Amino acid sequence: MNETEMVRRTQAALGRAGVQDDVVAAAVFLPRGHFAGAFAGGLVGDSIGGGLAGSIGTAGGAMAGMRAADAASPMPDRCIVGVSATRVYGFGSRRAKGGREPTDIVFAVGRDGLEVKVHQRFNVRVLELIDGESGAAIELEGPRMPGFHAGDVIDALKH
Repeated sequence: MNETEMVRRTQAALGRAGVQDDVVAAAVFLPRGHFAGAFAGGLVGDSIGGGLAGSIGTAGGAMAGMRAADAASPMPDRCIVGVSATRVYGFGSRRAKGGREPTDIVFAVGRDGLEVKVHQRFNVRVLELIDGESGAAIELEGPRMPGFHAGDVIDALKH
C-alpha cells in the first residue's frame, strides 16, 4: 500500500481508539529477531539433506524460525507504527483489502525523552525506542522492501 493510505488507516485507527492526534508517518514493522529467526531456521532445515528434501527443509525451517522469533516477542507479528509530533503509537494489525489494517493500540510512548536508535542490517533496519528515564525499550525490525515504509517512520523520528 502507498504511504498516504498507510497514514490514513493509522489515523483512522487512532480515531476509533478515541485518540485525537495527527499521524505524520506510518509503517509496518516486525518483532526484532524475525529475519534472524528465518535465517537460523533455514540453516537447520537445510541440514536435512540435498536436493528437493533440502529445499523443502530450508523453506520449512525458515518459516518455523520466523514464527518462533515472532512468538517470543511481546509485539504483534505485524506491528503498524504511527508517528505524530508528540507520540509514537504501535498497533496490532490484520490483513485487509489492499494491505494491513491497524487494530488495537499496543503501545503509545511520548517522544519527549525518547531515545531513538536505528541499526542498519543487511535486509532490515532495527528500530529501538528507548525510554530515557527507565531504559525500557521497544525493539522492532523494518524490512527494506516496498510497501512497509519503515524509512518514512525512521525519518519522522529523526525530526
